[in-house]
Amino acid sequence: MSKLTVGLVQQSCTADSAANLRKSAEAIRRCAEKGARLVALQELHTTLYFCDIEDPARFDLAETIPGPSTDTLGALAKQLGMVIVASLFEKRAQGVYHNTAVVLDSDGSIAGRYRKMHIPDDPGYYEKFYFTPGDLGFQPIQTSLGKLGVLVCWDQWYPEAARLMALAGADLLIYPTAIGWDPNDTAEEQTRQREAWITIQRAHAVANGIPVLSINRVGTEPGGAVFWGSSFAAGCQGELLAQADTRSETELIVELDSARSETVRRIWPYLRDRRIDAYSDLTRRLID
Repeated sequence: MSKLTVGLVQQSCTADSAANLRKSAEAIRRCAEKGARLVALQELHTTLYFCDIEDPARFDLAETIPGPSTDTLGALAKQLGMVIVASLFEKRAQGVYHNTAVVLDSDGSIAGRYRKMHIPDDPGYYEKFYFTPGDLGFQPIQTSLGKLGVLVCWDQWYPEAARLMALAGADLLIYPTAIGWDPNDTAEEQTRQREAWITIQRAHAVANGIPVLSINRVGTEPGGAVFWGSSFAAGCQGELLAQADTRSETELIVELDSARSETVRRIWPYLRDRRIDAYSDLTRRLID
């Protein structure tokens, strides 16, 4: 199948997890009505972004996979005959928690999961306190619509992650995200940060010859972060196919064409010309 219509859901969240999930489900249904067969949700879409402080009580927000959210979204995926990319706070075992993207296939089954590999620890983003680094590697998830290279937020700054997904056969890259401004930063600094975020991900599309979907939340949350939205879809040459604004709850509907990826990779054969014999130093922290 060359043509694929996808939906990106950009929303704000509250402390009411059930209400957040209902809002996501309603948006997924609207995407389906507009022809989407794949819908991607933002990072940790059932909760507020809780990593703004280190609080042991917030581990209670986690759930198992399979669990309540995957049951709800799996049933919806089956009913609508679509693939859904969700993002959950996974309780794997006592004391072991992950930031996990899970893919529900069109038959309602769990096609696979990806556990966030790069875990930040910055003011307002204290994720190392909550999340064990992922241990599933950079493996695309096979679905009825193709292979999805699902990564999560901080992963989007690392070209190595995107490349490994592409080398493993990903048809597109998907980045559920929760990123925002510090309101104390100047307007100029805020603009630089947002533009850098867009640019790095468009570059992954260019360097690997496949589309990129980036889905971010909006709204000001109790921790003070102003999430900048700007969810977007980029084509295989980095061209912007659709982009949301910085404030609105919205759904983007975009048609992707995998035949373009094949054409572009024939003209710009980056994967062919890689000097894999000369890259061994990439496994080192620094080169002395």
